[in-house]
Amino acid sequence: MIDLCAHLQIERLGQRAEGIARGAQAPVYVPYALPGETIIAEVDGERGKLVEVLTQSPDRIAAFCPYFTICGGCAVQTLAPKAYALWKQSLVTTALTHARINAEVAPLIDAHGEGRRRATFHVRYTAQGRPETGFMQARAHRIVEIEACPVLAPSMGEALPSARALAQALAGSAKPLDIQITATLSGLDVDLRGHGPLDDVQRQKLTRLALQLGLARLSNHGVAVIEREAPLLQMGKALVRPPPGAFLQATLAGEEALAERVIAATAGTEKIADLFAGVGTFSLRLTERAEVHAFDLDEPSLAALAKASHGAGLRPVTVATRDLFRRPLMGQELAPYEAVVFDPPRAGAPQQAQALGSSKVPLVVAVSCNAQTFARDAAILCGGGYQVQEIVPIDQFRHSPHVEIIGIFRRPTEKAKRKRRILG
Repeated sequence: MIDLCAHLQIERLGQRAEGIARGAQAPVYVPYALPGETIIAEVDGERGKLVEVLTQSPDRIAAFCPYFTICGGCAVQTLAPKAYALWKQSLVTTALTHARINAEVAPLIDAHGEGRRRATFHVRYTAQGRPETGFMQARAHRIVEIEACPVLAPSMGEALPSARALAQALAGSAKPLDIQITATLSGLDVDLRGHGPLDDVQRQKLTRLALQLGLARLSNHGVAVIEREAPLLQMGKALVRPPPGAFLQATLAGEEALAERVIAATAGTEKIADLFAGVGTFSLRLTERAEVHAFDLDEPSLAALAKASHGAGLRPVTVATRDLFRRPLMGQELAPYEAVVFDPPRAGAPQQAQALGSSKVPLVVAVSCNAQTFARDAAILCGGGYQVQEIVPIDQFRHSPHVEIIGIFRRPTEKAKRKRRILG
């Protein structure tokens, strides 16, 4: 039942950047409300809709995007930078506390840089066949047709016009589309999803359009339609040609911030396993000074990694296609490595964390974009005897509730163990 006249006091921001207030029966979650504010909200169970701010937070600032609260891309734009950074840091601290890990979390590092270098635009067709192209509306299944997105990098300037043109070219099919566009050194790399197989007429039409738009590559469901120029990404000294739709860190600044810390943490190690290596975000930098073995389920990404390591005159990275969820690297397989870099998808990889916890690998560098699964896997590592050396939150998802995390876990040396026994 909706209460149109609920007065609420917002106590804190939650994991999804929603203001949380105490309701009569349970907490009420109100998007776009800030801590310390008194508001009027429409309340339906645990969900609230902000109607009016009666008492404004001193940390409230003006939103910079006219689509904020309409477009679902950004969850928080009105929180002042210092308060915002503390909130993002608290997402990691809270998750670790819930996992019973007592560890200090470093201050948030801003890695937005020039902005996001990848976006997925959604397309839906009206009854009249007109394509609506943009982002999904907040908490709805409608398209917000934006003119521009201020969180995208300048290199993505032609992404939205290109998405609109491609949507118009496929209007005859009227199928919902997801158009993933990535900025590369060679131009925009576009992968269409949702349409299904193309007939000859559609393929020819899209080929001509891709040439007109100057796209580096156009793919449909991961299969190239036309490659005008190889889409390339710089990773360390290597140039990588990623397969269509391959995983990529959201911002270049974010990738560099993560890689810098991975390299520093593994300094002095000579043999490294890179688990969930993808196209080589870390492997291609680490191989400049160490022997690296890369593991991932995505064979095309590993092929791109291997080719890039050979082409750059680096020590070649050894790659192995492996489902680390079902077949994690176990004790004897892990034994040769002095360090393991562990960067699973958002869901984490508890089986691989368990195998690491049972191993004798001296150093694990864990990377994650989900605070809860990071904390869960970190607790498994700590339960296996690792100690937290450092945990750093990195913000390459500015204005969203997502946060990148890098954690450094070391096994105590025998000398450290003896010292602890003496002192304890």
